[in-house]
Amino acid sequence: MKSRISAGLVVYRFNNGRLEVFLAHPGGPFFAHKDHGHWTIPKGEIEAQEDYLATGIREFKEEIGIEIDPKSRFLELGSIRQKGGKTVHAWGVEQDWDDSRPLRSNTFTLEWPPRSGKIQTFPEVDRAQFFPIEEARKRIKETQVALLDRLEELLRSKP
Repeated sequence: MKSRISAGLVVYRFNNGRLEVFLAHPGGPFFAHKDHGHWTIPKGEIEAQEDYLATGIREFKEEIGIEIDPKSRFLELGSIRQKGGKTVHAWGVEQDWDDSRPLRSNTFTLEWPPRSGKIQTFPEVDRAQFFPIEEARKRIKETQVALLDRLEELLRSKP
């Protein structure tokens, strides 16, 4: 069985001196009415021979529609293992975003409702926004909280 490995970015900014992190809410019918504990960092599976950081940058653009400069200062956050067994490697990077800007996410197709024969298209991410770090901890998947903790620790220890 092929192990599933993803890479993503924990994009952050300081708003009036307060740390905020950017989270994405998964699109589609399974997550439509789920909120706290279901948001995630934008991430995706690594393609053959692809650099992990390059994957994180590519996935952020595909899921959110924002390009991250590969020459930015990236903070290595290590990896976590999600409940389903997927390993996620992550980097922190400072980037602002105009919250009024529309989200541009790639899409996926799914038979919905199940066994209906109807194929529908859904955005991979239906909402995305910055949250103050305390609020982000409540909204993000439990296994990804460690990435927020590591980011905070690195930001405290670096000038």
